[in-house]
Amino acid sequence: MSLFITFEGGEGSGKSTQARLLLKRLEHENVPAVLTHEPGGTTLGDEMRKLLKKRRDSSISPWAELFLFAASRVQLVAELIGPALQGGYAVICDRFIHSTVAYQAYGRGLDLATVEAISALAIGDLRPDLTILLDMPFELGLERKRTLRDRFETEDLSFHRRVRDGYRAMAASDPDRWLVIDASLGRTEVADKIWDRVGTLLPTSR
Repeated sequence: MSLFITFEGGEGSGKSTQARLLLKRLEHENVPAVLTHEPGGTTLGDEMRKLLKKRRDSSISPWAELFLFAASRVQLVAELIGPALQGGYAVICDRFIHSTVAYQAYGRGLDLATVEAISALAIGDLRPDLTILLDMPFELGLERKRTLRDRFETEDLSFHRRVRDGYRAMAASDPDRWLVIDASLGRTEVADKIWDRVGTLLPTSR
């Protein structure tokens, strides 16, 4: 069976850690699975990741930022996510289209409908079966990071507040497809809550 699960959340919320733990759990249950991330996951995407994440003296236009993320996503879907799903894999992606809506629409202030339309064009009919939002106060997430390293982590607090508000608004609008977890809980507790939900999406005969 194919299954597409995405992880979302603000800086320092533990997405990458939980995505890796879920991958290990699926593999332990003999579910073929692959883990990827955004931006990146392909040769082209990795180059765009450098452009998007690196702290620099010159700014990147929010619209240019939006299209770079979209281009990276098109390549990731075509090269990795689409073929893996067609091959019956469970695909875990650390960030996907909801990051773009949260960061570029809510965070940057770009028109929401336009951001959603461009994001939809980038993925066609593909939609996550489950989006896991690791939610926590943005101040705590940034404190977890300790050393701020990229362009997004160094944005002012109002930006991170808008991003969190955006995520919570999206999750509230589609509760059946979203799982919201308090990311300030312990790592094991968060992982168990994730598995409780993911397990319901797997065949009972596995």
